[in-house]
Amino acid sequence: MPQNRIITAIDVGTDKSVSLIASHDPETQKLRVMGVAAVPSKGMKRSQIVDLEKVVETITESLDAAERMAGLDVKSAFLSVSGAHITSQNSKGVVAVASPDQEIIPDDVSRVIEAARAVSLPSDREIIHVIPKDFKVDSQEGIKDPVGMTGVRLESEAHIITGLSTSLRNLQKCIEDIGLTVEAFVFSALAASEVVLSETEKELGVALVDIGAGSTSMCVFVDGSLEYSGSLPIGARHITQDIALGCRVSIETAEKIKLSLTNDPFLNIAPRSGESKQEFSQRRKKAEQLKLADFEGPANSEVLSKRTIVEGIMMPRIQEIFSLVEDTLKDKSLLNDIPAGLVLTGGGAETVKIAEIAKRHLNIPVRIGQVPELEGMITDIQKPLYATSIGLLYYARQHGGGAAAGHFQIGSFFDSLSVGSLPGKIGRFLKSLMP
Repeated sequence: MPQNRIITAIDVGTDKSVSLIASHDPETQKLRVMGVAAVPSKGMKRSQIVDLEKVVETITESLDAAERMAGLDVKSAFLSVSGAHITSQNSKGVVAVASPDQEIIPDDVSRVIEAARAVSLPSDREIIHVIPKDFKVDSQEGIKDPVGMTGVRLESEAHIITGLSTSLRNLQKCIEDIGLTVEAFVFSALAASEVVLSETEKELGVALVDIGAGSTSMCVFVDGSLEYSGSLPIGARHITQDIALGCRVSIETAEKIKLSLTNDPFLNIAPRSGESKQEFSQRRKKAEQLKLADFEGPANSEVLSKRTIVEGIMMPRIQEIFSLVEDTLKDKSLLNDIPAGLVLTGGGAETVKIAEIAKRHLNIPVRIGQVPELEGMITDIQKPLYATSIGLLYYARQHGGGAAAGHFQIGSFFDSLSVGSLPGKIGRFLKSLMP
């Protein structure tokens, strides 16, 4: 019987650092969440590292909490990456079928993907993903899996996602400093698309928009293949900052206000049966009042208007985000290729009225992405906020990631020590001995 594998996913965002540890059963393909932790991020700005030491502290705090919950000591992890430095391009590769009987074998597929990978990149960029879109055998196009087919010439078009080398290496250094190895970097929107998009939506044409705190990542699928990937330097934190400036409150209070408005029914208040116009007007006026004393304590007696905050402060910024999304889709000539519309994920997807504003602005279908049901410790992670983290687990499962489940052994610990990771591994080893 195949042994279960342990998969670790770390999503280091501008607002939160999330660590998930899950067990993968190779026979049933089921994932069971064993440990989960989310802590406020420090040292990140617009999805980029600005203070290496603080980011290491953040990841350590998050991962240690997840490990304690799971009762495991992990050695490697899948990491999400995002930010304005992420770009993509499509490339073609061509090879001759090597087999004498002209039957295409997996080695031919690997060679044609490598041929498509051979693109000219600036010295400061490196490839994160090479994703085949489709294949062409001789004159037959649109083939998804050419293995076993007969032909002389094999072509492939691949979608290539690249990132800034320095950004990736800084993130890798943070992980290695705490004694882990990076199994793979995964673009955040690609990870989220693993769990919130259906195959039907991908075939029809759909855009996934992952609205993080510091940036907004996008993946666009056309005819079942990934056509565009990229990131915008604007996110939900900008909405929070607008509230802080407009209401003259701290960032922390502004975030609380934004979250409190998410499920507030004040915008949809309707008259009650037998209620007079005056009574309805008074009830609506009272419902629209936001008392700062509820967020900052009784010392602040100021009362604000919820409607003014939503329609006067938040809505213009949300419209700006989707204007940039629209401009990107138009620039890539993709706006008319996504009849399935937009699927929103990330913490920003929980912002009040965001789906309605997007639908009205772009005039296409818009929905909030829902993460799938998992087993285990899932009480707090069934939200769009965790779509990327859960998507990392699915991505790792699909690509054979993770390590065989087993107890932490002192011998294997010392065998794996290297000079660069020595301080981090010793610190984590000593922590594992503590009750």
